[in-house]
Amino acid sequence: MIDSHCHLDHEPLLSDLTNVLQRSKDVGVEKLLTISTSLESFSRVKELVNRDEMIYGTIGIHPHESSKNIITAKEIIDNLKNNKKIIGIGETGLDFYYNNSEKDKQIASFKEHIEASIKTNVPLIVHSRNAEDETFEILNQFKDENIKILMHCFTGSKEFSEKLLSLNCYFSASGIITFKNSVDLQETFKSIPNENILIETDSPFLAPVPNRGKKNEPSFINFTATKLAEIKNISKKELIELTTNNFNKLFFN
Repeated sequence: MIDSHCHLDHEPLLSDLTNVLQRSKDVGVEKLLTISTSLESFSRVKELVNRDEMIYGTIGIHPHESSKNIITAKEIIDNLKNNKKIIGIGETGLDFYYNNSEKDKQIASFKEHIEASIKTNVPLIVHSRNAEDETFEILNQFKDENIKILMHCFTGSKEFSEKLLSLNCYFSASGIITFKNSVDLQETFKSIPNENILIETDSPFLAPVPNRGKKNEPSFINFTATKLAEIKNISKKELIELTTNNFNKLFFN
């Protein structure tokens, strides 16, 4: 299994990293992608990727941080060149639910990340909340560039997923799919082609059932994999092989 999105630089994961990694290995996790959300976060991510062979990282500014943390496409590209285990750009995107950063700053930051992704062919990891139309409109402007796009912790509508499939996006399922109130999301994932799905924890957030309400960690990916296999009506073994192959195709091809 591969946890395609976690935040190992957040507590309580960071101070207990040795045990967190061991527990993830014990359930069969072979790679972890730890995600940058700010310039400060990226400095920690650069150190974390050297802590264990299984850890990979990204460079990016979360939309919440895009007013305080300004990054250019050139800076992203330069850092990718200097860090072989930094394999993704993001998380970037739009969040109009909280509006922790001004909309224009979020959009400008998103476009810098997109430009870096186009120039490097490195996958773009997208966060979208209460911004379906705007997210698609921006991504669709670059449809001829064949950007590698991963919609992280996807909770969007079926209509949104169908639009994004026209851009050949990948969709990552988080612990949210295990929640009782996520019936619509489960139906959406049922309709997404198997070759376009990944799994993630987004730990330390969004712990899946039966650990909902606790601090999440990468080993809990096991519960999300079990549920997604059930939703897709395939064996868990098939689901794990499928999502592992999809991750490797997206990030290492």
